[in-house]
Amino acid sequence: MEARALPADLATVMTQVAASLQLPMELDDTLRLIVDSAVDTIPGVDEASVSVTTRDGRINTRAPTDPLVLRADMLQYDLGEGPCLQAALEAPVLHSTDLASDERWPRYGPAAVKLGFGSQLAFQFRAEPHVRGALNLYSMRPYGIDPEVGQLGALFAGQVALAMGWARHDETMHQALASRNVIGQAVGIVMERYRLDPDRAFAFLVRTSQTGNVKLRLVAEGIVGGVTDQATTDLAHS
Repeated sequence: MEARALPADLATVMTQVAASLQLPMELDDTLRLIVDSAVDTIPGVDEASVSVTTRDGRINTRAPTDPLVLRADMLQYDLGEGPCLQAALEAPVLHSTDLASDERWPRYGPAAVKLGFGSQLAFQFRAEPHVRGALNLYSMRPYGIDPEVGQLGALFAGQVALAMGWARHDETMHQALASRNVIGQAVGIVMERYRLDPDRAFAFLVRTSQTGNVKLRLVAEGIVGGVTDQATTDLAHS
């Protein structure tokens, strides 16, 4: 894949974002940045949301990218079945490749299809011992989400947990980043350039993406490409 150069004004955005990481940010704003970037970045994902449980057993949705997602989440809570509900309460990862024919959720699946969804993927994150949640990823198409995106989905789930002050997902940030090539490279560059740890370096990419209105993948490619171009220039003048 050929790395793309960043827009000229994005350097200013990156400087502003780096400074903003030292300041507090509203939780809902942070969650919206994360779910929007997940939709922009993960192949096949059209919508996303976050399910959060409480210590008294309630569950609710935060940062849905569309009202239809909120309706789908609420259906799962009301029916007592579905990927996002069971990921939040039980299983670390749940993937329904075809909601219309998935026998695990006989009531929810057909109802989700009526809303326009074809497949779904959910990742659990948790704060021991009682509180859990899930990052919910939706596709409008059956088989729309490749199961191989698991590492990248886990990375975003870990960021949600971090934003909420919870323990990270069992899939560590280092493992997830290592599997995602250009994003992992960009995080390493940002860590060195701005002296940030892996979590804040990834948050830097997410905020830069949203502030500059540039997809996360393109931000990462631009950062990696910029370093490569600079190295080539330095070599040519050595």
